[in-house]
Amino acid sequence: MSSKNVSSNVVSVDERAFEQTNDSAVDESEFEAVDDTPEFRAGVEQETQAKVDSNHPDGIVQDYSHLTLAQEERIKAREAELDRISAKAEFGTQDGRERRTRKAAATGSANRRSEFQRRRASVDPMADPDRPDPRVELTQEQLAEVNKQSMRLAERVDGWSRAAISRRLAEEVVTGREITSAVVKVLEELQTAPCGVVPIGKLEEVTREKVSVKGEVETLWDPASPAIAQVGLLKDETGTTKVTIWKASDAPAIEEGEQVRIHGAARSWYNGRVSLAVTGWSTIQFPDRDRWWES
Repeated sequence: MSSKNVSSNVVSVDERAFEQTNDSAVDESEFEAVDDTPEFRAGVEQETQAKVDSNHPDGIVQDYSHLTLAQEERIKAREAELDRISAKAEFGTQDGRERRTRKAAATGSANRRSEFQRRRASVDPMADPDRPDPRVELTQEQLAEVNKQSMRLAERVDGWSRAAISRRLAEEVVTGREITSAVVKVLEELQTAPCGVVPIGKLEEVTREKVSVKGEVETLWDPASPAIAQVGLLKDETGTTKVTIWKASDAPAIEEGEQVRIHGAARSWYNGRVSLAVTGWSTIQFPDRDRWWES
């Protein structure tokens, strides 16, 4: 009985050799055949690129056939939410950057202007940005007169509000100047200021090259040069000056007797007197023509 067990557990040499070969192929000389076909494996860069391509939205095949309707709706809703968050992050950052840049620029400009005014205040105390409104230092009678005169000046000068004029008048009165003298001084300042219309009689006192004037076309005559479109005299209650309109300016024609307003006229001198030239940078307005509905 024991001999049967021993004999059943004995494995022949041929059987062991067969198990060790693990089904390996052998040639005619009974040697194991070696497969010399080279094995192709992806490099690191190729594997990385494959992962990128597989995760790219354009490379993903949207196949929902194996999902339930509820699962498909949840996936699509999540994808839409991710797209919305991505777009909001991209454009929100750009808008925020613009807003922060504008705020920083405005703050820097205000700080520089305030610092300049503080340095100027060492010479002119009225320029101090921390100084309160001078009108609070006036008596009721003085404030009433300042407001009255500021309304009169606002009708005579362009580009200035009544509030700005009254504050400037109050500054002069606070320093001890009489109201009449303050009105004369402030009027001269406003008439020659860069943003206002300069009276023709004050053109010689202005130092800048371009000015704005208004008045009546007194007379026109034939120009001496073909490059000139029109030439004549412009007058207001303060004086008269010569005006030359060059053809290159392409300005509208003016007529004798009508009111005109010229912005950006170039100052020049003719026979020792100041004159004006209308160039391509100048504009001419006609108050009477603009009010055509009243004619």
